[in-house]
Amino acid sequence: MSDVLSPEKQQASGSDLVAVMDQYASVPAQTPLHMSKKATVVSNSEVAGVTMKEIALLGHLTLRGDSHDQGVIDAVAKVLGLPLPTLPLTSAEKDDKAICWMSPDEWLILVPGEQAYDVEVALREYLSGHFSIVNQSGGQTVIELSGPQAVSLLKKSTTLDVHPKEFPVGKIAGSVLAKSSAIFRRADEQRWQIIVRRSFADYIWRWFSDAGKEYGLAIEK
Repeated sequence: MSDVLSPEKQQASGSDLVAVMDQYASVPAQTPLHMSKKATVVSNSEVAGVTMKEIALLGHLTLRGDSHDQGVIDAVAKVLGLPLPTLPLTSAEKDDKAICWMSPDEWLILVPGEQAYDVEVALREYLSGHFSIVNQSGGQTVIELSGPQAVSLLKKSTTLDVHPKEFPVGKIAGSVLAKSSAIFRRADEQRWQIIVRRSFADYIWRWFSDAGKEYGLAIEK
């Protein structure tokens, strides 16, 4: 990330007309799965077919704008160092940041939680015209599944076609998950990120904890 603005520069730039909050500045934060992970009981096999963990306290920013606007594309590239995904169901990732295509005019930006405020302020500085940025960090979390049996667990859990031919690395799609819903992103050959709402997080964590036992589930807390 480059040219991230300080709160002082935010005020000077005139973007103080928008209320922007640093959600992780001073208040101790607990993840949506804080209690769920404490209560989880699972028999870990010596060689795990699936490993599950929460990618906790990420920054989740929803950006809306015109994908044909070069200004939007340039602003995102300048702030995040990533190209804005404009093809349906695709994502871009570099280091610890990712941008996920959600619709023709909407993207989900995932960054380390402590960077969310600076990224939002910087985007507001460089973007112009009609756009919207909403910080959803407190309302979502990411459950990561990895290992050779991760696809088997997903096939058991969703109607989405997760075969490698239909779901290549970098693809993202929303679908049902058990009796809930989630956003599925294939981060690499054996690693999947499941983006879930806070209200569904406990249910989905417990579902995977139970459904994954036959695949030798191991949980990283």
